[in-house]
Amino acid sequence: MKKPITSSLPISGLTKACLLVILSCSLGTVMAQDTTANHSVVKKTSYVKNTFDGNFIIDNQTVMVPVKGTFEFDIQHRFGTVNNGFTDLFGIFSGATMKLGFSYTPVNNLQLGFDATNENMQVDWNLKFALLKQTKDGSTPVSITYFGNLAMDTRKKDSTNLFVNVSDRLSYFSQIIIARKFSDKFSLQISPSVSAFNNPAGYLNVYGTQMPQWTGAHFSISASGRYKISDGSSLIANYDQPLSQQPGGNTPRPNISFGIEFRTSGHDFEIFFGNYSSLLQQNNNLYNINDVAKGQFLIGFNISRLWNF
Repeated sequence: MKKPITSSLPISGLTKACLLVILSCSLGTVMAQDTTANHSVVKKTSYVKNTFDGNFIIDNQTVMVPVKGTFEFDIQHRFGTVNNGFTDLFGIFSGATMKLGFSYTPVNNLQLGFDATNENMQVDWNLKFALLKQTKDGSTPVSITYFGNLAMDTRKKDSTNLFVNVSDRLSYFSQIIIARKFSDKFSLQISPSVSAFNNPAGYLNVYGTQMPQWTGAHFSISASGRYKISDGSSLIANYDQPLSQQPGGNTPRPNISFGIEFRTSGHDFEIFFGNYSSLLQQNNNLYNINDVAKGQFLIGFNISRLWNF
């Protein structure tokens, strides 16, 4: 009897061949998926940091918004003008204006704040929102931030004001801050703004002078710069120019200021000379009468303390 013909060797060879083909295809698929995955990774946007060192640059807000969870306490102080010399120790013993402020960043790019000043017993609520951030690759060349406030004069009605109702006490300020960090040392920002008072006629006597009775928005623009001279200190300068003309030629004076800033991990300190004496931007933009050409400038300082939660 003939033995049955076996096909173990041919089948085994065929099986190996099939397994080899399947394995090659699988490896090719995995490699193709891995390559596709690598190509599909989106490059993370990298933003420029520390365009300015803090929230303030002399009399203006900077483009910066603190990181989420930052609580900030601010002390701002403006002495009297220096033109009286030793009579009041260059304004230090003259009447001074001060403001205390609190702010918090509840979410990324948004800061909320509340301030109170002894100037006309005014309080204000404010917000700051980063609209655009400068990128390291240059695809976004500037940072843009909005700042605005709503202020209220809380003085009792008397001979120095004509407030009839609550709305008469309100004033507003809105500003778009456009900034660019040109290098690790130099940053510059330009900030157009608009100020408005519900009842300008209510302010009969501000800074010792009769205020014009006019209505409508008042426009101005400022330019601020910082140049770092060390890791923790910078030279700072600011210029504010009123743009709107008031009736009777009572256009407010521009502001020229310069100083030095010191920065640590939790503190920011600025000391400077300038001719803005108010601590609310809308007051300065409408009612500043200090003329630097006549020596009517003053010493001021800002102190900020930050905590992160």
